[in-house]
Amino acid sequence: MTVPHLTPQTVLPYPFSDRPTVLDPPSTLAWVHDEPVLRITLPSGDGAWLVTRYDDVRTLLNDRRLTRDLSRPGTPRMSKENILFQDPNVKLEPPDHPRMRRLVARAFTAARVERLRPYTQGVVDEILDGVEAAGPPADLQSTLSFPLAIRILCELLGVPTEDQKEFTAWAEVYLSLGKYPAAEVAKNDALLTAYMTDLIEAKRANPGDDLLSGLIAARDEGSGKLSDYELFYWAKGLLMGGYETTANHLGASMVTLLTNPGLLARLRADPELVPRAVEEMLRIQVLFHSIASLRYVKEDVEVAGTVIPRGAGIILAMESANYDEAAFPNPSEVDLDRPARPHLAFSSGPHHCAGSALARMELQVGIGRLLARFPTLALACAPLDLRRADGVFIEGFVTVPVTW
Repeated sequence: MTVPHLTPQTVLPYPFSDRPTVLDPPSTLAWVHDEPVLRITLPSGDGAWLVTRYDDVRTLLNDRRLTRDLSRPGTPRMSKENILFQDPNVKLEPPDHPRMRRLVARAFTAARVERLRPYTQGVVDEILDGVEAAGPPADLQSTLSFPLAIRILCELLGVPTEDQKEFTAWAEVYLSLGKYPAAEVAKNDALLTAYMTDLIEAKRANPGDDLLSGLIAARDEGSGKLSDYELFYWAKGLLMGGYETTANHLGASMVTLLTNPGLLARLRADPELVPRAVEEMLRIQVLFHSIASLRYVKEDVEVAGTVIPRGAGIILAMESANYDEAAFPNPSEVDLDRPARPHLAFSSGPHHCAGSALARMELQVGIGRLLARFPTLALACAPLDLRRADGVFIEGFVTVPVTW
C-alpha cells in the first residue's frame, strides 16, 4: 500500500495487504514505525488500536492491564465469524493461566526437546532418503516440511505409530485454517477431540516417556494437577502452534536461503551458524498475522503519548516490532553477526510460545540436514513463480519446488 496521509482521525483497514511480490515483506513495515500507535478497523468492522514499535510491543506483551480473555461483553471481534473464539472453559488470566503455564513448563522442558533431537534427525534422514531416491524435482512442503512437523508432534504426544496416519489426516483438516469447508473441519475436530480424550485416558492408565504423560503427572504445590479439559486444551494448542506454523517456517527459511547465495555459502562453509540463521529467519519471516494477538484493555494504557482507553481492543504488531530499525538495524537483512536481541516471533511475557524450543530444534535439524545432504540444492522455479498460501492467520508457500 502507498504511505497514507495520516491525521489523528485516520482509521486504516487491518490487516494491511501490501506485498509487492511473494518474496517481499509487507511494504507497510518500511513506514509504520513512524506511527507508534495507529487506529484500525478489523475485518469484523470493529475498531481497535495497533502498536508498532519494538520497545512498546515488548513492554505491553508483559502488561497485565491487557488481557487475552476476549469473552467480555463488548470486546472487539477479529472477524464477522469470530473465528478465534474464546474457549469459555479455559481462563487466560491469573491465577489460572500462570498455574497452567507452571505445570506445562515442568513437563515441556528443554531437556525433553533435546531428547527428541536424535529422533528428529532420524525422521529427516528417512524423509530425505525417499526424496533422493525419487530424484529431482521435489516439493519441500509436501515431502519434508509438513510430514516432519506432524511426525514430531505425534512422537511428542505419544500417539502410537499405528494411529499416526489417521491422526495426521484429522489434524491436517482441523489445523489447515481456511482450506476446507466448515462442516469438514467440524467433523475432523470431533474425531480429533474423541481420539485425544481416549489418548489422555490411556496415558493416565499406562504413562510413557511422552509429553502427554508428563503433563498428566505434573503437579503444582497447592493447586494440584491439570484437569482433563486443561490437558486437552494444551495438547490441542500444541498441535495448532506446532504444525502449520513450524512447517511453513521451514519452507520459507529454505526459500530465503536459496535466494541468498552469499548466506547459503556461509552456512555450507560453517554449519555451526545454522542456529543463528534460524533466529534471524524467524525474525524476518512475516507468516503469522498479528490480528490473532488481539487483546482487551482492562485499564487505560498510554503508549507514546496516546491514551488507549479501557474497553478498547489492541493489537501488538510483533511482525512490525521485528522490523523496527531502532531495535534491528537493516531489519530486512539476515545478519548472522547481528548482536543478540530477542525477537518476538514467539511473542514474549506470559503468553510466550511454550513450543518455541521445539520449533527451533526442528528448523535447525531440517535446514542442517538438507544442506548437508544436497550440496547443489536450488529452487526449481523462478523465485517470483512461487505462490503464497494466504491462510486465515498463518501464511506460507503453496509449494517450494527444488532440484539438485
